Amino acid sequence: MPNRPRNKQSPAHAPRPPQRPQAIVVAASTGGPQALATLFSSLGPQLSDVPVFVVLHMPAPFASVVTGQIQKLSTRPTSSAIDGEIARAGHIYFAPGDFHLSLRDRGLSVSMHLDHGPELNFCRPAADILFSSAAKIYGSSLIAIVLSGMGSDGCAGAVHVAKAGGLIFAQDEASSAVWGMPGAVAAAGVSHQILPPQDIAAHVARLLIAGRAAEAAA
Repeated sequence: MPNRPRNKQSPAHAPRPPQRPQAIVVAASTGGPQALATLFSSLGPQLSDVPVFVVLHMPAPFASVVTGQIQKLSTRPTSSAIDGEIARAGHIYFAPGDFHLSLRDRGLSVSMHLDHGPELNFCRPAADILFSSAAKIYGSSLIAIVLSGMGSDGCAGAVHVAKAGGLIFAQDEASSAVWGMPGAVAAAGVSHQILPPQDIAAHVARLLIAGRAAEAAA
């Protein structure tokens, strides 16, 4: 199969004025740890005022290894989400292995909810659950990122993010170990940019900087 373009913008999504993102959600599976390492090593310095929620399909025993690596690379506090915990800006939260992660609006705060419900897309945790719950809370202030992975988890959730006005980035085929999850998002026509992880990090960093500047000038 021929490689897709490394840098592609969907014509269905016109640029919009800078708006400060309030949260970032990320999905990854096969090839995900490497993509996450690249993403967060570049993006970490710009994450001081947003929480980040990650679904990575991985066995539970590897969770501490991955969170430790991402904390070191991003220089941001990184941990497995805890049921009922209030999300804090500047913190990276991973769904624990074998638990779905969803978000709940508490009025002045957002809390994380874990459950051992049925698998979705043959996955637990499932990115679709996280993305859909985040879209309901953050709407157009949400950024969703879908990285390398097998299957289509994250696609239905990305559609919810798009309908709520959020921005979606998908990893390109050339840099993906498996272009299943990001490829499904691209095929659905909801990705605003299709890029390698380091370029996704650069674009998101610019959005965070521009959003803060626009808010300060308002």
